[in-house]
Amino acid sequence: MQRKAAVRRVLPGLAMFAALAAGAGGLTGCTSGGDTGGGNDAKNGGNQAAPAQPGKYRSLPAPCRAGVESKRLKGMLPIPDTLPAPQRDQLYAGVADASYDGDRHVGCRWSAQTPEETRLLSVVFERVVSYDRAATSDDDKARQVYVRRLTDAKLPFPGPTASPSPTGTPTASTSTTPAPGATVPGVPSSSPSPSAPAELGSRVLEGLGSEAYVEDKLSPAGASAAQSRTVRIVFRTSNVIVTVEYSVQPALPGVVPPSGETQDRTRQLAQALVERFNE
Repeated sequence: MQRKAAVRRVLPGLAMFAALAAGAGGLTGCTSGGDTGGGNDAKNGGNQAAPAQPGKYRSLPAPCRAGVESKRLKGMLPIPDTLPAPQRDQLYAGVADASYDGDRHVGCRWSAQTPEETRLLSVVFERVVSYDRAATSDDDKARQVYVRRLTDAKLPFPGPTASPSPTGTPTASTSTTPAPGATVPGVPSSSPSPSAPAELGSRVLEGLGSEAYVEDKLSPAGASAAQSRTVRIVFRTSNVIVTVEYSVQPALPGVVPPSGETQDRTRQLAQALVERFNE
């Protein structure tokens, strides 16, 4: 009888101990799991940087109409008055470039021909998008594209001490003394003739969008071929890069399209496009 009583007293004690052990294990598991999950979330959240905001522009305007007013087109692309009105309207309407994504890359082209010359004009819009905005924003990616084109044009990146070089291109040198026989912006070259118009040359531009440059190329002279001049202005505004190209091809040799007038017309159009994007 005493043995049975002892057994009865031990069994309830063991059962209570097992229950307490199981409860403690359950509490330990919940607490451990909660601490681990919260720690991982906090750790992950602390290591992840907020992605950069998208670029200012989410779409592109129609290039055949954006900023290219009829009056400006008529000045850049003169045509004979005898041209019938339907053909005139078609010429100034422009021809849109083929595009597979109208929100990423679009362009428009115009051409006009007279007995004296042929003129070509093109406008191209490119919206740059960064596919990893955690590392690079759309604006930063667009600037990388712009700098690459500036380098391809063999123009130096503008610096705080930039000054005109003998070729009319800004350099880091502080000297402004041209080499003998060199052409300097605003100073007529003495090699062809004292009355020859100044060659402005290719250079970085200021006050046009976020950053800009101009390329001015004159084709070589020939005995029977006329020299054509092509002026290309590239500027960036936020995450959009705009290219304006204007070419003048005289019909007769010996006629050289003036650098100043051609660049001025191209820059005026580029400025109008900057204002269009800023609206």
